[in-house]
Amino acid sequence: MADAIVESARNHATRLLQSGVERFAPIVEKRAAIGEKVGAFAGKIGYLSPVRRREKRNDYIVEFDGVTKTYRTKKGTKTILRDATFKVNRGRSLAVLGQNGTGKSTLLRLLAGVEHPTEGSIRRGGRVSWPLGFGGGFASDISARENCIFISRIYNADPEEVIDFVESFAELGNYFDMPVKTYSSGMKARLAFGMSMAIEFDCYLIDELTAVGDKRFRDKCHAEFSARRETADVIMISHSVQTIISYCDTAAVLNNGRLEFYDDLHEAIEIYKAL
Repeated sequence: MADAIVESARNHATRLLQSGVERFAPIVEKRAAIGEKVGAFAGKIGYLSPVRRREKRNDYIVEFDGVTKTYRTKKGTKTILRDATFKVNRGRSLAVLGQNGTGKSTLLRLLAGVEHPTEGSIRRGGRVSWPLGFGGGFASDISARENCIFISRIYNADPEEVIDFVESFAELGNYFDMPVKTYSSGMKARLAFGMSMAIEFDCYLIDELTAVGDKRFRDKCHAEFSARRETADVIMISHSVQTIISYCDTAAVLNNGRLEFYDDLHEAIEIYKAL
């Protein structure tokens, strides 16, 4: 009797299992088919991923379209840039010249995306660095190591490689694992410069060729940057004519909100000197 009851229960369970398989098989097959279609579609649009997108090179680094930048001050509205439309092509290193207070550093921050235009649009055709030495993009409540991980993910870089490079280059010692808000200004600058060198950019933005620390560390910064210059362009602000001639082959003069471009670097320098 007991054997008959067990056999009956077993048969009943088998029927339920078969019924479930028959019932859900179409759903499983449908999901599998959808999965195959999604996989095939993902393969077709793979070029949209950050890695593949960088393989398609534009002929320009940055393009401004009707860009105006203004600030409100106690004395009224100050115009830094007025209706600027231009394109900086690859393979050219640009010097931005102008008197103090004309807005050169603001222009650099616009190029980097640190600030947004009041009007108009800015398009980037390649990886543009933040201004060398600029530490405003770091999260101050977390460590340099954690900032390296965060920034690596933004730029699709290997976090371990970035950490190894920055930790060695910036020479922060135990502070590398302490909150950035505990750093001195010099330590933040070393971290920013090291991070800039750890990420491969198509164009580096430089405000007076920032290099911090003692002579040994400054030499280290210049050597590392010179290596990057072999594969990257430069947009530079500098009051040193010799530095501009060394690094740039074209220039733009910023004056009264207008940006005038010159293919002849020496002509631009003479106009800048006459301002």
